Amino acid sequence: MTLKINGKEHQFKAEGSMPLLWVLRDVLNMTGTKYGCGVAACGSCTVHIDGVATRTCVLPVSAVEGKEITTIEGISPAKDLTAVQKAWIEHQVPQCGYCQSGMIMAAEALLEEKPEPTDEDIDQGITNICRCGTYQRIRAAIKTAAQYKAQSLSTLAS
Repeated sequence: MTLKINGKEHQFKAEGSMPLLWVLRDVLNMTGTKYGCGVAACGSCTVHIDGVATRTCVLPVSAVEGKEITTIEGISPAKDLTAVQKAWIEHQVPQCGYCQSGMIMAAEALLEEKPEPTDEDIDQGITNICRCGTYQRIRAAIKTAAQYKAQSLSTLAS
């Protein structure tokens, strides 16, 4: 099989029914995406498939052939922190940190769809589970990231 991940093509051998998560972690050694629940409920395994936040622990790898996959390792090709990552640090969102790569991927996708999200947008768009319960920090960080992105766009427009 061949998959385009983070802008690069990766060739590998795997059963088409193998979940994408296991291809990423075990076959391609991209361990930023985490295994949490195994039933696509918690969101720790979230990556972007053609720009859409998608849970990968139950998604067969055969379903993503020909699609653009972006993992946590690929959200910032220049290796700079994204607005979401900066806001995450500023608001001290992570505690144990386990869910954070999936949470950040979900937040990035939300801000692409809704650049100025309301609390309701965040509640509906971020359904990932954080066992540490940092949901208020997550909401604040998403709003701060939205401001950072808006400032960056206005700077580019000037």
